[in-house]
Amino acid sequence: MPELPEVEVTKQSLSPMLLGTTISGVHVGKPLRWPLGVDPKTLVGQTIVGVRRRGKYLLFDLDAGLLLLHLGMSGSVSVSQQWPGPLGPYDHFELQTTSCWMRLNDPRRFGAAVFAPSENSPQAHKLLGHLGVEPLEAGFTSDYFAAGLAKRAGAIKQVLLGGDVVVGVGNIYASEALFMAGIRPTRGAKRIGRVRINKLHQAIQTVLVRAIALGGSSLRDFKHTNGEHGLFQANSQVYGREGQACTQCQAPIKRIVQGQRATYFCATCQR
Repeated sequence: MPELPEVEVTKQSLSPMLLGTTISGVHVGKPLRWPLGVDPKTLVGQTIVGVRRRGKYLLFDLDAGLLLLHLGMSGSVSVSQQWPGPLGPYDHFELQTTSCWMRLNDPRRFGAAVFAPSENSPQAHKLLGHLGVEPLEAGFTSDYFAAGLAKRAGAIKQVLLGGDVVVGVGNIYASEALFMAGIRPTRGAKRIGRVRINKLHQAIQTVLVRAIALGGSSLRDFKHTNGEHGLFQANSQVYGREGQACTQCQAPIKRIVQGQRATYFCATCQR
């Protein structure tokens, strides 16, 4: 699933292409996870005045309203200044603007494009209202993080994936950050001491910044807007390395399943 780094990389690529352009056409294909919520013609003639990210959502601020785009489990966005040709079987949403074409390609159709009158409207609040603080913004302090974990009895890996304490630390990056901080993914969140919380706080930011710099991770379907793949997976310390030697102690990396998601860790380095 595209996580914060993949969505951030996509946002950075889209912003210079879309900002200030006017929507001239909208195509909605097969049903996605949630409906658009309005007649697609409602968007035609509106200008894109902002391109942002909130968690795993791309937010397009319009003259009158907000368009939220989610990549789902397998989605990716492409953008072209020339007509990219006929829509493919997995191209389920397209915006044509005065300068380019943007398409959401989503083989599994768990993504979505949703219109909301504003960020404070019920439509937007339903999708964004439960999200925690952004990990790369000033609000994500070690004090805030410690206070949030103190209220969570679940395993730290699951708490990170929950997104209500800190948003966007997906499966790959949670495993990597916990390894960097030396914390076992099954340890109860509220049982982690402050020194180790500080280490995890720093590790989360370090891992995410590194992932963005490498273009995110491409495990299955994710591609950049220009069709290239992310490179982070080739630099992971534990994720996807079951049975291989730990880069620190040479013990074999272990794999377990938590909440139907694969977790990778070193039983020697992580306590």
